[in-house]
Amino acid sequence: MDKVQKQRGSIVLHKETRDGADYIRIEYANSLAIAQLLAQDTGMEMAGNGSAYIASAAFSLPDFYDRYSPHAYIDYSRVYVRHPKPKREYTLPKGYLELLEQKRYSPSTVKTYRAYFSDFMEYHNGRDINRLKVDDINKYILYLVNEKKISVSQQNMRINAIKFYYEQVRGGKRQYYGGITRAKEYKSLPEVLSRDEVSRILSCLTNRKHYCMISLIYSAGLRRSELLNLTPQDIVSERMLIRIMGKGKKCRYSLLSEKVLHELREYFKEYRPKRWLFEGDTPGGQYSASALAKVLKEAADRAGIKHRVHVHMLRHSFATHLLEQGTDLRTIQELLGHNDIKTTSIYLHVTSAHKSSIPNPLDTLDAS
Repeated sequence: MDKVQKQRGSIVLHKETRDGADYIRIEYANSLAIAQLLAQDTGMEMAGNGSAYIASAAFSLPDFYDRYSPHAYIDYSRVYVRHPKPKREYTLPKGYLELLEQKRYSPSTVKTYRAYFSDFMEYHNGRDINRLKVDDINKYILYLVNEKKISVSQQNMRINAIKFYYEQVRGGKRQYYGGITRAKEYKSLPEVLSRDEVSRILSCLTNRKHYCMISLIYSAGLRRSELLNLTPQDIVSERMLIRIMGKGKKCRYSLLSEKVLHELREYFKEYRPKRWLFEGDTPGGQYSASALAKVLKEAADRAGIKHRVHVHMLRHSFATHLLEQGTDLRTIQELLGHNDIKTTSIYLHVTSAHKSSIPNPLDTLDAS
């Protein structure tokens, strides 16, 4: 990470109070080029030791970002406060949310079912949903597919949210949904980053928290939700393992990298998380999934990677790279938390280790 900082420079913004007034402290890692730019700005006070100050009232984050982002990576996480969007109030049938909680559905599933069944009710506003027929529900799903262009996975999740009400809350028969056609999702091969691409992405993460998050996902094969649900107690350093609460509240252990452990210890000293291992702007509040995706996308852009990069690619890359270095499929299955080894075996179609040693038929034509 130090190498990247020297090449491009980095700026870290802090909120501070001096003599009763609010200021923004700008750390610029003693970069001469950045110091010269800062000195030209009106109201900027150069303090030496790689720092400068500007009154909060005179500071505009968008303007500052536009001016300095071409010259340095800017960490504004300590000064930027995200204002939560107003929560939408859902009027759901009595017992719907209660039963979801009683059956111990995950918070993300509860949130999804809540939103999707609310949409279902809004679409049939003015009608008694307890009198709807299968044809009515099929027409609603068809509307979502044709008009809203929902994905296959979303189609099936919305059906599940509807089925939960009629079958679980109201105790209806399962054949009530016999007329709904479930879409089959196209099973494409996992998208994987090369080792070089992963290395380049990590080298562009000058913020220690961001580096720890992205490197943990890759080095332990985590899902995004699994990373965000980690607590400091889940880092079992004496056994070099990470305890993970996966899908269906199933606990498993995965690998803890020595490099990551070193960075985590430094991160913990700097950030002092209260509840979750990685927290957002509010102490004790979970880090945002969308913010994590943005961190990875921006790092991939800085690394010069042209194709789309998303968080789950790091998990796919972990499995593929383990397979290429000789780790057996059964062990990879346990590390990923797959119930069926058939799910893990898809990485056999992705790995290039054995394919690179196969003679190309064109190259052997002259030998025949």
